[in-house]
Amino acid sequence: MTVVPITSPDLDAAEVSWFAALCSDDYQFLGQPDGALRSSWEHCSSIVKRAEKHGFRNILCPSSYQVGQDTLSFVAGCAPITENINYLAAIRCGEVQPVMLARTVATLDHMLKGRLTLNVISSDFPGEVAESKFRYKRSHEVVEILRQAWTQDHIEYSGDIYQISKLSADPAKPYQQNGGPLLYFGGYSPDALELCGAQCDVYLMWPEPKDQLAQRMRDVHARAEAHGRTLDYGLRVHMIVRDTEAEAKEYADYIASKLDDEYGKLIRDRAHDSISLGVAHQARARELADQFGYIEPNMWTGIGRARSGCGAALVGSTDQIMSKLEDYQKMGIRAFIFSGYPHLDECDHFGTKVLPQLKTCSLPHAYGRVPASTPATPLGNGERR
Repeated sequence: MTVVPITSPDLDAAEVSWFAALCSDDYQFLGQPDGALRSSWEHCSSIVKRAEKHGFRNILCPSSYQVGQDTLSFVAGCAPITENINYLAAIRCGEVQPVMLARTVATLDHMLKGRLTLNVISSDFPGEVAESKFRYKRSHEVVEILRQAWTQDHIEYSGDIYQISKLSADPAKPYQQNGGPLLYFGGYSPDALELCGAQCDVYLMWPEPKDQLAQRMRDVHARAEAHGRTLDYGLRVHMIVRDTEAEAKEYADYIASKLDDEYGKLIRDRAHDSISLGVAHQARARELADQFGYIEPNMWTGIGRARSGCGAALVGSTDQIMSKLEDYQKMGIRAFIFSGYPHLDECDHFGTKVLPQLKTCSLPHAYGRVPASTPATPLGNGERR
């Protein structure tokens, strides 16, 4: 299998992230909303603190209008209650005027002392139905304006959507002085790959068979190469890890045991990305899975029956999960974003069974984009035993 060039130099270390369930996506049983696990400041901030305690390097804070909390407000609230974990905050490009967004991000970056990364999203706004090409064009312009705000003395921009006369960038200067926060991005269409290749730092994928992931990496690398760039690559996937494979599969069956497929479809359809190409690929994976929902060994597609977006989980023993992650790393995947049901419980399982055996780092270390006062060498939780 051909490994695409990556930006980070040491493939033996990975950025391992967890997921803050801001969008009311936390259940004991899939498709069964649980009041005790609903999206709230108390519950979601407890997930963040638990992830930091275990040593996760980053935490994805998603965005949705219909359910959950405002992402950037939540991240701001978390700044004083954590010390080490990075925040991967989702931003819907265009939802906030770009210069004001640049200032908001810079403010957060100072509050967090550089522990900020951004997940660039091109979804429709609430009440909007826009063509895919327009949405990606809007995102492209927003990111270009952000880059100007973070790296130049003035913002001067003339695009198809945004026009900005010479404007001081001083209020938007981030804590990270060498380019601003890393930009993570996921998308499947040609316009999405072009945006990522030209502008972003980390290409995120949802779970699919490894040969399909490898092809996706080659496709986006071709776009990055056309712009004289390389990227890093990441995988967003759910996790069920137990001492034995039988226990893990039994738990997968358990959390799906009360799922009503009609209600699961309702959950999927309410999401902004429900008709995206990426979601279509997740649905196709479910169709191709075996009678138990497995599309390949230890990859279970049952999660996608009750949520849009990322729809599969790695299911197995500690050794099996370690082997899967090593295989992904050999492909060139550097960043992993995990989640589980319930998120606190599965964070404990992964945080005690697998994370101590992984050598980890934060991708900003690999890019050399941390402040000069911070050590620039990767820090490991430990070596695999």
